[in-house]
Amino acid sequence: MGSPGPVRDVKKLKGTLTIYDVASQAGVSIASVSRVLNGQGSPRANTRERVIRAVQELGFVPDGAARALSNGLKEVVGVVFRRGEETHFEGEDESLLFIDVINRGIDVAAQRRGFDVLMSSVGYTDEKVAARIASIAGKADGVILHDRMLPSAAISKLAETVPVVTLAGSPQKGAMNVRCDNEAGMRALVRHLVKDHGYRSLAYVSGRSDSPDNRSRQKAFEQEAAAHQATANTGPDWQGNYSAAGGAKVVEAILDAHRKLPRAIVCANDQTALGVMHALARRRINVPGDVAVTGFDDVPVARHLHPPLTTVRQPMQEMGATAFDVLYSRISTGHGDADVVLPVQLMVRESCGCTASGRSRA
Repeated sequence: MGSPGPVRDVKKLKGTLTIYDVASQAGVSIASVSRVLNGQGSPRANTRERVIRAVQELGFVPDGAARALSNGLKEVVGVVFRRGEETHFEGEDESLLFIDVINRGIDVAAQRRGFDVLMSSVGYTDEKVAARIASIAGKADGVILHDRMLPSAAISKLAETVPVVTLAGSPQKGAMNVRCDNEAGMRALVRHLVKDHGYRSLAYVSGRSDSPDNRSRQKAFEQEAAAHQATANTGPDWQGNYSAAGGAKVVEAILDAHRKLPRAIVCANDQTALGVMHALARRRINVPGDVAVTGFDDVPVARHLHPPLTTVRQPMQEMGATAFDVLYSRISTGHGDADVVLPVQLMVRESCGCTASGRSRA
């Protein structure tokens, strides 16, 4: 039998450890240790394992990278969002997507904690969504999922292996959820249209049917309209998909069928409203004189449309930052709020019929 390698006196080394000690303990070069600790190059799996083992045995924690190795963290969070696959509306800028702003919030919060963000997108018709998410989860300390991409049971199962935060709907068993107050925002918007403007006929151009945010907004829309005895048009004829192209398609189909438009069209998000307003303009239907239009999100371009868009502001960047903070809490302490609800704000502009000062023209 060969004699065992040298065993270092860890107690003696504490406080005086250097990268040279890690290299000696692992039996590799200093350059190899540096590459592993700093995530540079492509060290062999065996070399990486030896360096990690040496770091753990010696308790060597010189910086964030080694600290992550010693406590088993990758210091990476995965973010998965849905990628639209429809033909984009002419002039529609994908930067309008509020997902971009949310992701910016995640990234800024992650940087404050020394974490990197691994982002991936999945298509709405992707048949391997679960496998894709599982792959991302295997490379990260936790994952943030935009909207609902997995069934409830699948989210709970994923949460058994890695901390999970969803950005829609309600929390699932084992997972956490961050959302905005869709119900309060939509109720305030409908009240404004019905009570302040006196509109009695409304329609809701929805987002994707499987979206929890869309379902909660539509439910609040229907309930608030009914509470004020206003007509609420919903259903297949008013089914959009959160895109400007989808919103324009709905309006064009209604007009091509020679059907009467409602006095106000409430859209599931601002991009949908952009398409609705464009379609109306092409048919020489005045907004808001003939038909009022509203959105939801308050993306940066909303205030610059003609007329400026009345909408509900979601704190999008705060939502992203909060999602990371909740996830980080679970990763680092094992605890995290199950359901965080952020407040929203009604932004009254001119597309609903108000003046530039926010007052109703009625």
